[in-house]
Amino acid sequence: MNKFFEVVEKIFMAPMTKLAEQRHLRAIRDGIVSTMSLIIIGSFFLVIAFPPIPALAELVKPHIGKILFPFRLTMGLMALYASYGIGYSLAKSYKLDGVSGGILSMAAFLLTIVPQTVKGIGWVLPMGNLGGSGMFVAIIMSIFAVEVMRFLQTRKIMFKMPEGVPDSVARSFEALIPAAVIITVIWVIRHLLNFDIQVFIMNLFKPLVTAGNTLPGVLVPIILITLLWAAGIHGVSVVGAIARPIWLVLLDENMKAAAEGAKILPNIAPEPFFQWFVWIGGSGATLALVILFLTSKAKYLKQLGKASLIPSICNINEPVVFGAPIMLNPILVIPFIIGPVITGILSYVAMALNLVTRPSVLAPWTLPAPIGAYLATGGDWRAVILVLINIAIMAIIYYPFFKIYEKKLLEEEKEQAKSTS
Repeated sequence: MNKFFEVVEKIFMAPMTKLAEQRHLRAIRDGIVSTMSLIIIGSFFLVIAFPPIPALAELVKPHIGKILFPFRLTMGLMALYASYGIGYSLAKSYKLDGVSGGILSMAAFLLTIVPQTVKGIGWVLPMGNLGGSGMFVAIIMSIFAVEVMRFLQTRKIMFKMPEGVPDSVARSFEALIPAAVIITVIWVIRHLLNFDIQVFIMNLFKPLVTAGNTLPGVLVPIILITLLWAAGIHGVSVVGAIARPIWLVLLDENMKAAAEGAKILPNIAPEPFFQWFVWIGGSGATLALVILFLTSKAKYLKQLGKASLIPSICNINEPVVFGAPIMLNPILVIPFIIGPVITGILSYVAMALNLVTRPSVLAPWTLPAPIGAYLATGGDWRAVILVLINIAIMAIIYYPFFKIYEKKLLEEEKEQAKSTS
């Protein structure tokens, strides 16, 4: 196991740590995370519009269109909001004006869409690609806009206002030349040359989205996240920076299908799949281990179980990961990696066979897993059963390793008692 940890540390730790801190990936992560409050609240309106209780569903049916307005103006504009967040974060990382970076990024993204005329209304902007399906376009356009701004401003190609001019006015004038370049370039490519930037970028990333919804696409992030945690790296932060855009595209497609009343949703593996059916209690599904700690004869593990129970129920498992510890622990790290792979396969198969509804709601991640799974699947009671089965499976997997570790700690406690007596 020591050799295993050495290999993980040598192969994964250094490059993955650098990857987690890579400027553009960090900006993508922060920009998308900044939209989470809107996505979570907006997605709950899907549950209100399509409640799991038949009598209530009939009652709200005539009002579905109005109920879905907050959903359509939050989730339906997710990529638009993210473009500003990504641009702001990336510009700040270069010590440029964040607001200018966000505004230019949002403008660049909007310019890739061709407005349409509707008789009796005038010009309208089609919303089809402003949500999750346009996320990769928003990412590319945000990076393009900020890099153009950086290139020009670091070479002093900008209007510099004299001292005494208010900062907000000075920043606006400094962004004039970058704005002119960005808008002109995208206008020429998209509107004069009629090159569909949206279709090109989406087709470029389509294989990644398709792969992310397969069983290997589920298992690879599970294994990478647990391996990184085993080596002491926050696995979700690293892998999530790369995978979250894919998960959000999958979630957006499920939400659209749910809003249209589809009974079977297209995708199995958006982010709520991992959150509620794999990471029960946090990465490594450690809630089951905490429950086992509560039964331990070892004083330390019992105390740790008591201290970690409430955080684990809320999917916060740093106390147990660093307290047991699981990180760099040759005993507990084995079930920490193997268990989520098994429950991930089981959950994927259950949803592939339509035994459990596929996720379409982004519930707050601090909810207890059965409640979060129930909400994420639009009120499917079978999701709660699957969560409880997965907790039981994780307890069975953790149990023999827990007993080995408990025995080791009991021996240490006896040795300590002898030495102090």
